[in-house]
Amino acid sequence: MNSLSRGSLRLRLTLAFSLIFLFGGAAVLFGSVILVRNSMSYALNGAIESKYDGSFRTPRMGEDQLDKEALYDQLEADQATKRIIIDSMQTNLIKKGGATVLGVWLVATATGWFLAGRVLRPLNTITAAAQRIAGRTLHRRIALRHPPGEVKTLADSFDSMLDRIDDAFSGQERFIANAAHELKTPIAMSRTLVEVAMRKRTAPPEIHGLGENLLEINLRHERLIESLLTLASAGHAITQPRPADLADLAQSAIAATDTQDAIIVSDLRPARTIGDPILLEQVIRNLVDNAVRYNVPGGQVEIRTRSFVHEVQVMVVNTGPVIAPHEVPTLFEPFRRLIDRVGSARGSGLGLSIVRAVAQAHKGDVSATPRPGGGLQVCVTLPAHSVR
Repeated sequence: MNSLSRGSLRLRLTLAFSLIFLFGGAAVLFGSVILVRNSMSYALNGAIESKYDGSFRTPRMGEDQLDKEALYDQLEADQATKRIIIDSMQTNLIKKGGATVLGVWLVATATGWFLAGRVLRPLNTITAAAQRIAGRTLHRRIALRHPPGEVKTLADSFDSMLDRIDDAFSGQERFIANAAHELKTPIAMSRTLVEVAMRKRTAPPEIHGLGENLLEINLRHERLIESLLTLASAGHAITQPRPADLADLAQSAIAATDTQDAIIVSDLRPARTIGDPILLEQVIRNLVDNAVRYNVPGGQVEIRTRSFVHEVQVMVVNTGPVIAPHEVPTLFEPFRRLIDRVGSARGSGLGLSIVRAVAQAHKGDVSATPRPGGGLQVCVTLPAHSVR
């Protein structure tokens, strides 16, 4: 019953109408049986009393006592007949009345199912439209064509909310585009000026050393801006999902990542999903980059992809420093780096935040588990895409 109560609203309404009618019909039938029994008992008692009215006077001297005994026997026979008639009537009324109540109850249940469907049809239309809007684009609206009422007001309110959300997302996209231009342009110009200054023949060695430091800082700023822009856009719904294989994306991510002196061990099996291949490759690159960056000298990084019935996984494991279990949740917070634990100043602290944002945008999830001997195991789970 508990699982049924969490089912469809149409089923619950039909069940409520059905039970109300069933209990009401049973109550009417029970009351009718009592009323008819009392009425028939009263009528039959009156008929019997009128039949024997005056027949039981005190007998006169010499009156035949045998006639009195015959009258008593006849009265008892009439009383027994009355009980048989009332019991037969009650049984007949219960059987035929119960069958009638049952038949009308079935008709009422079917009618309740039909009426509940008619009443809830506008809500189903709103739900289907909302699912299409949530899964694809915010530019569409419900635009329910329905007489004025509560359902029409709900649909119009939802459309108004979508207008505000659409405006907010459009403004955010414009802000991200403008921010990308405004932030990247001066950094690119400063990098160019530093490189020009370093290439001058008259530049002393101090300029070369300072230029290398400035270029390193410039590169870190570029990566930070790219990470911020990726994080800002990763939370959006995937508007144009495409089939992708995590094994191929992992291979590309490994080839594009500076593995330094880490030992890369890969076990890449086909793991097909659907989404944005660029963002998914960025997820794997972030995981591999973190596994290499926060590792011990000569450590190992394992990358595995797996496919299951309803989900696919990409797992990255490294042999880094020891991490306490209570510190794992903070790794997914923005600007939380391992510098707080192992003294490394590399990275911006946005890698795992981007991983989680992209995974959730693809209706997936990410989990991290510290390894007993040091290091971290990060697993990204995404919905599987079956190829037919």
